[in-house]
Amino acid sequence: MRLFAAVVPPEDVSRELAVEVEELRRLPGADALRWTGRPGWHFTLAFYGEVDDELVPELTACLERVASRTGPFELALCGGGQFGHGRALWTGADGDLRTLRLLADRTEAAGRKAGVARGEHRRYKAHLTLARSRTGVDVRPYLEALGGFRSRAWTVGELALVRSNLPRSGVPGEQPRYEVVGRSPLGAAG
Repeated sequence: MRLFAAVVPPEDVSRELAVEVEELRRLPGADALRWTGRPGWHFTLAFYGEVDDELVPELTACLERVASRTGPFELALCGGGQFGHGRALWTGADGDLRTLRLLADRTEAAGRKAGVARGEHRRYKAHLTLARSRTGVDVRPYLEALGGFRSRAWTVGELALVRSNLPRSGVPGEQPRYEVVGRSPLGAAG
């Protein structure tokens, strides 16, 4: 199964973001972007890709240990950015980014310890993807609109193991389906 570790914003923060995204979708040219559905809003910490079923229990155990060694921390959604010259539009994070990066490093190490093959290591950049484009889109109006966006802060209290089910129907615009298959409370060892 295709898995990743993530931090998922609480429902009320997702509602705040949904209001902001609805405004972005009213901007000229918004139909050139494939907007990420609300169920897909998360901060990916470590992407594991296809994981053999027999490795999932060990990965889950490793992630539980990581979560128990990491205390709860504060985050908020904030601002916006892009990757790939308009190929991905995202909102960022504000708050305890040091702990978020530490959690990302630890979840990546947990995958290695569990025997999950990983690709190249990239420096972690906290982002929640809002939209993508196959070709570069001028996202400056969206970045300008996101410039003043900030959600309420929340306490991150758990680490999620998420399964990503890629679209198979061939229907244009179909979104991946995300299913949380494991939750580990932060700071449980304390």
